[in-house]
Amino acid sequence: MALAGVRVIELAGLAPAPFCGMILADFGAKVIRVDRTKVPMSLDTQARGKRSVAINLKTTEGIALLRKLCIKSDVVLEPYRKGVMEKLGLGPHELLKENPRLIYARLTGYGQSGSYATAAGHDINYIAMSGLLSRLGRSGEKPYAPLNLLADFGGGGLTCALGIVLALLERTKSGKGQIIDASMVEGAAYMGSFLWKSRSIGLWNRSRGENMLDSGAPFYDTYQTSDGQFMAVGAIEPQFYKRLLKGLELDAGELPSQMSFDDWPELRRIFTERFASKTQAEWSEIFDGTDACVTPVLSFDQVSSHPHNRERGSFMKDSSGEESPRPAPVLSRTPAEPCLTSDPVTGEHTAEVLQEYGFTSPQIDQMLSAGVIECNAVKAKL
Repeated sequence: MALAGVRVIELAGLAPAPFCGMILADFGAKVIRVDRTKVPMSLDTQARGKRSVAINLKTTEGIALLRKLCIKSDVVLEPYRKGVMEKLGLGPHELLKENPRLIYARLTGYGQSGSYATAAGHDINYIAMSGLLSRLGRSGEKPYAPLNLLADFGGGGLTCALGIVLALLERTKSGKGQIIDASMVEGAAYMGSFLWKSRSIGLWNRSRGENMLDSGAPFYDTYQTSDGQFMAVGAIEPQFYKRLLKGLELDAGELPSQMSFDDWPELRRIFTERFASKTQAEWSEIFDGTDACVTPVLSFDQVSSHPHNRERGSFMKDSSGEESPRPAPVLSRTPAEPCLTSDPVTGEHTAEVLQEYGFTSPQIDQMLSAGVIECNAVKAKL
């Protein structure tokens, strides 16, 4: 796989960093998640392909052990607020002195500098600070946060993974590692570059929820069907809009102009009534293959059985039968080969990993006895 041979130390955290680590693991990196000891169950639901080492970082021996793992790795993925790793003596500058090739990725909400660098926050706060939240929501309503996707995963985990891959690529030329400062505020804002750079062409001149791409336009919205399901409509271009009207059995000559803003409420009323007259399956049959840009809004239970997704194998099941999306994008020669076995138990691979990093069995047993590490390999097999 594309990242085969890359060693990653992922310090256990919530959502964004685990997603970043899973991306790297899906594409071949050896990702070792460092968990705390005396934690019976990890909250990492994105642990696919990772191994778990449990280290007691409240001991000097545990800190020294983590240092050794970090300096013998290619990447450190760290999700803590500014200053936490420095207090442990494991900041990037200290580790890069010992391993100049190390790539040290710091994934936080507000970044490593600025007055909010040490502040707590969540996805909704980060997209609020990015400017994006002010543009999300329907007309006359308050701003609406669309799940915790934009900052945590798009501007956070995915952007950080890109930074790591870029640093790995650059290292092949310079032979040097570097520090990645991945701010979820900035990552989310960068994802929204189109909104910023298209203001000059009038796409966002109207208030929130009244523009063409933010649910203002009746031809770019969702509609309920007679069976309580929904269809998504994105018929922006004239040729696609014409096919939309044909599928709805509407005469363009009897309707207001597509781009008449003042008539959008009336068009929406007409579309709403028409979509409510048939089931989702009936509308899907009408619009499939027409280029009207009309598709069913599929639930998690429906996605894998849709013919298109089924043909591409877009979703997969692990050994326990749990379904999830296949890694993307698809590489022609070195595609991702995600691990489909169960997610690791905390400390499941402690002994195995430490042996790979050069520790002897007596050394491992001594650390185990001293409470520096935990090994739960036996529990995992039961």
